[in-house]
Amino acid sequence: MRAARRRAGLSQRALAERAGVPQATIARIEAGQVDPRIGTVEVLLTACGLDLDATPRLGDGIDRAHIRTNLALTPAERLERVSRAANALANLSGIARAS
Repeated sequence: MRAARRRAGLSQRALAERAGVPQATIARIEAGQVDPRIGTVEVLLTACGLDLDATPRLGDGIDRAHIRTNLALTPAERLERVSRAANALANLSGIARAS
C-alpha cells in the first residue's frame, strides 16, 4: 500500500482524504499492524489511481511430480508417450489414425 501511495505522490493524510479512510488506518495498514478487508484495499488503490486485479499465481495447480517424471524420460520415450496418448484420443473420438 505504501508503494502505491508513494507512486501516486500522496501523503497518508492526502490519501485518507481522497479515500474517506482515517489516516490512522492507513498508517496501521502500511505498518502491517492490520489485515485490511479487500474493499478497503480497493478503495485505497482507486484513490491512488490504480486498479485491483486478481491474477493466477504462477505455479499454482501444477503437478511438479508429473513434470519431474516426464523430464526423466528420454526424448524418444516422451515421443512414444505422446504418440500413444494421441492414438488413444483418436480412438475415443472415432477418428481413424494412420500409424
